Amino acid sequence: MKILVVTQYFWPEGFRINDLVTGLVDRGHEVTVLTGKPNYPSGKIFPEYLKDPSAFASYNGIPVVRVPMLARGARAITLLLNFVSFALSGSLFGAFKLRGRKFDAIFVFEPSPISVGFPAIVLRWLKKAPVAFWVLDLWPESLEATGVVRSKFVLRQVGKIVKFIYGRCDLILAQSRRFIPEIGRFTQSPHKIAYFPSWADKVERKVEEKPAPEISADRKKFSIVFTGNIGEAQDFGAVLDAAEWLRHNKAVRWIIVGDGRMASWVREEVERRQLQDSFLLPGRFPLERMRSFYMHADALLVSLKAEPIFAMTIPGKLQSYLAEGLPILAMLNGEGADILSRARAGLASPAGNGAALAESVLKMMSMSSHDRSQMGRNGRELSASEFDRDMRIDELSALLKGLRLS
Repeated sequence: MKILVVTQYFWPEGFRINDLVTGLVDRGHEVTVLTGKPNYPSGKIFPEYLKDPSAFASYNGIPVVRVPMLARGARAITLLLNFVSFALSGSLFGAFKLRGRKFDAIFVFEPSPISVGFPAIVLRWLKKAPVAFWVLDLWPESLEATGVVRSKFVLRQVGKIVKFIYGRCDLILAQSRRFIPEIGRFTQSPHKIAYFPSWADKVERKVEEKPAPEISADRKKFSIVFTGNIGEAQDFGAVLDAAEWLRHNKAVRWIIVGDGRMASWVREEVERRQLQDSFLLPGRFPLERMRSFYMHADALLVSLKAEPIFAMTIPGKLQSYLAEGLPILAMLNGEGADILSRARAGLASPAGNGAALAESVLKMMSMSSHDRSQMGRNGRELSASEFDRDMRIDELSALLKGLRLS
């Protein structure tokens, strides 16, 4: 099949769509990617891209068509302009750059924003190709939950946009089962919705991989590692509360690997709360480096705010953590907490409750190394049975082959 992938984020940005397109090509499909200029999560166009854009026109032999867009920046207005600029540019410049090309299906990757659907709808009409839309973030609910939009009027207008986009998709894939009824509120065709979860990032294991040199090795410390976006949704205020509760326990350290819109605030809070000795922020590193940081970990941390939308979500890093075979400390509600508890792969505390997270840390520290290792093994078993990469990409390949214009 000839598949067009529409995504606002793509390599060298670290998203699962990079792995997905490789998996589709491995299954014999001819894939083209329509995307923008790399600027996530820093909010600035990557310097290496600005230096030589031609070096980013192909990914493992897969053609990458990039359209102009404004960077995310550090303010709400620049983020909005970033969303709008890709939607417009992808629809206009994307259609122009892909003129004369035929596709059998269009696949949309939507971790946010929903507006990534507009270029796909335009191309659906031009190319007469059906659209599969993978929903990893619910709009307008996530806008309200993160405080980006508080106006009920604006949220209703966004809801109309969501209804417009969903109504022009031929298949809507939900990353969580709890997403399905919410998506159903915005479409009159519930039969078009299917459950399609994510999987662990595929990273080649190096034979002689060593722990990240950026972090000092200290087996006397109980090291809790977080990797990924440092944003509003991750509720680092509550994580810092937990660190404060444990400030007198010199055996605990928090290693936060990543970057994002809240990273500067977190650094300022670490200093204000005088947590520099236990709260480490080494910065952002490529996906290929994550395992070197996991090698320092006694436990992995995942957190989301106490909002109804996030209780429906399976955070993408949860699948990656499960595959690593390490015990997980979770501060979240709903679907993610249920998966962790069902697998007996870690300890879950209520979202937004830093004191409860601190108690979970102490409880896990008091466990035997055998019991913690068993949690890790349980997680890896669940990863293999429910979130296996090859199984899921095989499923997607079959879904795309059976896709027709509705």
